Amino acid sequence: MTVKTAQAAVVALALLASGSAVMAAEPHGIAFVHHDWELACDNTRTCRAAGYHPQPNDEDDGDSDTDTLEKALPVSVLLTRKAGPHQPVVGELHIGHYGEETTESFPGKRSLTLLIDTRPVGQVTLARGHWIASLAPGQTAALLAALPGHGNIQWTDGKRTWKLSNKGAAAVMLKMDEFQGRLDTPGALLAKGTRDERDVLPAVPAPVVVAPGVPADADRVRLSTPDLAALRQALAASSGDECSALADPAGGHSIHMRRLSRTRLLASTTCWAGASDVAEAYWTTSAMPPFAATLVTTNGRAYLQGKIDASRWAGGFDCMDIDEWTWDGKRFVQTRKGTTGMCRGIDMGGAWSLPVIVTDVRPAPVRP
Repeated sequence: MTVKTAQAAVVALALLASGSAVMAAEPHGIAFVHHDWELACDNTRTCRAAGYHPQPNDEDDGDSDTDTLEKALPVSVLLTRKAGPHQPVVGELHIGHYGEETTESFPGKRSLTLLIDTRPVGQVTLARGHWIASLAPGQTAALLAALPGHGNIQWTDGKRTWKLSNKGAAAVMLKMDEFQGRLDTPGALLAKGTRDERDVLPAVPAPVVVAPGVPADADRVRLSTPDLAALRQALAASSGDECSALADPAGGHSIHMRRLSRTRLLASTTCWAGASDVAEAYWTTSAMPPFAATLVTTNGRAYLQGKIDASRWAGGFDCMDIDEWTWDGKRFVQTRKGTTGMCRGIDMGGAWSLPVIVTDVRPAPVRP
């Protein structure tokens, strides 16, 4: 499918779906991946598109040879755009330094030249010990113009070259336009048109979550043997087949109880264990039998002071999936969700922060 064909299809679908979730007053974030590019738009309607170096196992599309792909140095670009009319796209460059790209091989302040189809488009300076640098507005504009086609985009220090793939960029840019309501407006990345810029969807404030403190005796809840049996039954009923460990009371996984409030408890138990990872299941329950239980997650990693963390390494140590829930006094609200980008060997822990859920978590006011 050509860029123009894809553009026309997305415009048509978006105009027909004007009543979709994208247009809702309270948007939900989205994640979208296509080839070497990915998109994460959060619930404030801020969008972040990340692109990476080409992969050796990508199908040859005629724009690069296998030898070039095998030698591609890790690099990534992040394009961030807030919601609302006339918002600029902000570009950042991240030079990969996970594995062979060490500080010793790239030790000091370095200037890289951006080349688009061999034409210089200014320089990017990386300070000593830093691997991320901002792109000038003119460089970002040049990138946006080159990405949808087959432009050759690279940075070089004269000795090495970092090439950025544009495979998948057009689809990601169109998806960003669609999510932010920019299709057929002058400010659209691809689907430009004459629709009034004032029709672009506005930014939405991050939801506020007020987090009360949990009781000091959070780890001191003890249950009698009959109550513990009733609790296990309630937990199993609420999780179905999602936590098979509950079906085996003799499996050695004890249930831990913590107090959240006078009437609510937090129950947890090991749900599954692998060679190098363990997942905890968490439920909120009533404080008395029959322990009406509500499942929060079966993929938890840790709990601390009213927060459940389910973040995990997604491939080695160069990318992560981020998940977090916060107790608001009545229930656990998901307050963080996203990733740190594709597992492309850019950086320990990932190349970027790509959230789809963001919140403003505030402590509850202290009563006099």
